[in-house]
Amino acid sequence: MGYALLAGLAAVVVLVSGAVFVGAGVKGAAPDTAAPRGGENAAPASSGAWVGTWSASPASAEPNAPDGHPDASLRNVVHTSVGGSAARVRFSNLFGTRPLTITHATLALAAEPSSPAASPGSMRRLTFGDRSEVTVPVGSAVTSDAVRLNVPAAADLLVTLYSPTGSGAVTHHPHARQTSYLARGDRADDTTGTPYTEQTAYWRHVTAVDVWTNETEAAVVALGDSITDGVTSSLGANRRWTDFLADRLRTERGAPRYSVLNQGISGNRILLDASPTDLKNGPSALNRLERDVLSRTGAEVLVVQLGINDILKTPQQTDPRRIVDGLERITQHAHRRGLRVIGATLTPFGGHRKHNARLEAVRQQVNEQIRRGGVFDAVVDFDAALRDPAAPQRLLPVYDSGDHLHPSDSGFRAMAGALDLDLLMGASPARL
Repeated sequence: MGYALLAGLAAVVVLVSGAVFVGAGVKGAAPDTAAPRGGENAAPASSGAWVGTWSASPASAEPNAPDGHPDASLRNVVHTSVGGSAARVRFSNLFGTRPLTITHATLALAAEPSSPAASPGSMRRLTFGDRSEVTVPVGSAVTSDAVRLNVPAAADLLVTLYSPTGSGAVTHHPHARQTSYLARGDRADDTTGTPYTEQTAYWRHVTAVDVWTNETEAAVVALGDSITDGVTSSLGANRRWTDFLADRLRTERGAPRYSVLNQGISGNRILLDASPTDLKNGPSALNRLERDVLSRTGAEVLVVQLGINDILKTPQQTDPRRIVDGLERITQHAHRRGLRVIGATLTPFGGHRKHNARLEAVRQQVNEQIRRGGVFDAVVDFDAALRDPAAPQRLLPVYDSGDHLHPSDSGFRAMAGALDLDLLMGASPARL
């Protein structure tokens, strides 16, 4: 069945009108309070729960847009990991310099993959506490009310917001590996996609989409750097390792019913925030853990893929014990919130311009301590999955994107394949 037909069928599904409904609330309100009743802006309260289906970490302020995008509609294309019968959207002004006023926001199914056009009948207007307009303070975020929409798994959604005034710095995720769009004027409810003539490689302001579902139990959250961000994956193809993991969880017999949320930021480190000259790398993993992982809707399992940038980036961290200490602190924080933590070994980067024997020794020592146990509840050995047996310091050539650091699409697939799905369902959390 073609994508357009699938999206069209999903859009026309109407839920039983006599159900009791649950709303989403605004600025972190409890998901089962402030409930709208009836209409499109509602979700069924029975037989289901809210689970994140997509997310992206706010990384920094968009460059070259100091006044934001006044009198413009920002249409973000995002890809679901699981489906549901209703949805709600989170918008962030974390790096803003002025309040962000949204006067019109919508959610729709894309008519085709990566298309700015909406599937017929799928356009939904988003509200915030039953109001169509909301102002997001500097450093804050808001979550829309729920809208009834049959959201398929592995589908593209269009999240659009219009602001009539300049918002100042635009909170964005720079390495989306997905084309999104901009149109002049209020075109938030446009279904044709024709006005969306400007393309961007960023996600702007949108940081999460949750679905109401009875098909998914919880979420796996991947906390990582550019390797998790998928910066060398094929554009618009959803071939990050987290996408391949979501495919496995949907299709493999006996797999746990989890969504997958990608919280990778290119250049991210465990111990240090981005430098003032390289802000796009975001706050350190320890500093963003609460916002990007522990607060994700339905989060139950955390997969940690971090450490390479602590070794490579200036100032270089050459004490393996400090890197491991940082990983242990992530595990401890996650345990306090009841999450099970799976940690990844650090992947090969032999042949990269910054590789040398000293840094290789640090990587090997960190991996030795990870494999020995006591750092995480369980381990996924990405190093073993990707390395060249003939030259273990390097990526296997077929898994190398060409820069000797980031995997190719085939490498990302191998990473997802290396994760034993049974580990997701182990005792949570372990005592370490």
